[in-house]
Amino acid sequence: MDMNKLYTELIMEHNNSKRNKRELLNPDVTEKGHNPSCGDEITLAVKYNGDIIEDLAFTGTGCAISQASASIMIDLLKGKRKEEALALVEKFIGMIKREINNEDELMELEDALAFQNIQNMPARVKCAVLAWHTLQEAIKQ
Repeated sequence: MDMNKLYTELIMEHNNSKRNKRELLNPDVTEKGHNPSCGDEITLAVKYNGDIIEDLAFTGTGCAISQASASIMIDLLKGKRKEEALALVEKFIGMIKREINNEDELMELEDALAFQNIQNMPARVKCAVLAWHTLQEAIKQ
């Protein structure tokens, strides 16, 4: 199967899924992210267990790319330690900015590789990285 088609289906599936798009009760941190260029707005809610991201959810509105990216990020980072999560966020942003193209390194991003082609669509880059930047801020609090 053509990888682009597979990735498009994955993005649409996550955009339509409500598994990660939900209210989180009693989060330790909530962080708002906003993309003025297309109006995407998300709020990430994080619950920690010590140094581990025990639960993560988002609410908000936006285009398919921003919503799917947030959902895929949550699948990837739930259960990770803060440092691991930050390293993966930096890797994702590095991939989008074309700073990281080592295949072995990028494989750690799992389904988030679906956004690799976004780098060819400059107007969509901010949509794809919105949740990731927002999580960076949430962890640094």
